[in-house]
Amino acid sequence: MPIDFGSTTETGMHVSCVEKLREYYGLAREPVKMYEPYQCLGVIKSDLAEIIGTDVEGIYGSTTWFGFRNENWKKWKAPWGQVVLVGENFNTITDEKGNTYIYPQGDLDAPPSGLMPASGYFFDEIIRQEPLPDDAHLRLEDNLEEFSISSDADLLYLKDLADRVYDRQKAGIGTFGGTGIGDIANVPAPALKHPKGIRDITEWYISTVSRQDFVYAIFEKQIDIAIENLQRIHDAVGDSIDVIYTCGTDFGTQIGTFCSPETYRKLYMPHYVRTNDWIHTHTKWKIMKHSCGSIPDLLPLFIESGFDIINPVQCSAKGMDPAFLKKEFGKDIIFWGGGVNTQWTLPFGTPDQVRTEVLTRCEIFSKGGGYIFNAIHNVLPNTPVENIVAMIEAVREFNL
Repeated sequence: MPIDFGSTTETGMHVSCVEKLREYYGLAREPVKMYEPYQCLGVIKSDLAEIIGTDVEGIYGSTTWFGFRNENWKKWKAPWGQVVLVGENFNTITDEKGNTYIYPQGDLDAPPSGLMPASGYFFDEIIRQEPLPDDAHLRLEDNLEEFSISSDADLLYLKDLADRVYDRQKAGIGTFGGTGIGDIANVPAPALKHPKGIRDITEWYISTVSRQDFVYAIFEKQIDIAIENLQRIHDAVGDSIDVIYTCGTDFGTQIGTFCSPETYRKLYMPHYVRTNDWIHTHTKWKIMKHSCGSIPDLLPLFIESGFDIINPVQCSAKGMDPAFLKKEFGKDIIFWGGGVNTQWTLPFGTPDQVRTEVLTRCEIFSKGGGYIFNAIHNVLPNTPVENIVAMIEAVREFNL
């Protein structure tokens, strides 16, 4: 049963958890690199990856969620007291209440695009919605300005990363961006200094109903750019990677879906089919779709859309019983995640409860293959290190 920790922005660990694991296993004490500042995820270096048994490595673009590059690392002391490494253009200002603001592309003269509350462990996006023109004067290009053709330098960067992962004989998963239609985490455009278009989250969801033709046209133009990029990326990295993570759009809440199957089929599915058909026709890559929440009603449509993998498999949501999911969909889609509940069991349970849940999930999901172990989404801050170790040891026990 393959294992993944840290290969994507939805299968990682908070920097504080990475540091605690390094201390627990007696590894060199050094600041953890925070490669994804939005959720404050930490790089799991090869020494720790070897101990916890991860089989997958991620191939990311060089630019973070907030638009600056992960390069020329510097130290930053987080509000919870940990010293981490961040890119040189990770620039923040802390106000008198202890709230920390982060800036798009590191530009302190631009309005901040993220806020970490004084007691927080993540950056929340700041909505910077300009007054919308009337519907007759909305412009597609305003919601497309963050999408562009990859530069030659970016392609060389991805090729270098992919080659290194291939040489280490790890499975590689590429997160290249640009293919995630309607991903609500991207709608506020935290990497842009002065975003235009529909950038308010509530307004965007309203638009998927009231401006459906307009949103459809945005998706269509976005995928035009994405497919051109996919061709360029495949020319650069070839089939040295195994999986591509294409879309993080969440379709589920704790108790139901964000939209009906009919809306999914009409508004989203044509663009997914177009993207996935191109990938399956021109590459050997398997395709991952991320969606949190209760999605049993949409899983048949995800499969029909051409997705090979679903993540994070939120078993705590309504209708997401592991045995049901495996029985109904296990022959048609790979489950990547679902290994332990990160909302309750892992952060608040006992090590014995963690072990029991992990072993049960592994037994169910691994039957007949088609399963990669990971927790349900990222391992959260303040999770006891003993519980994280119990998860790791339970997976090792199952694999013996």
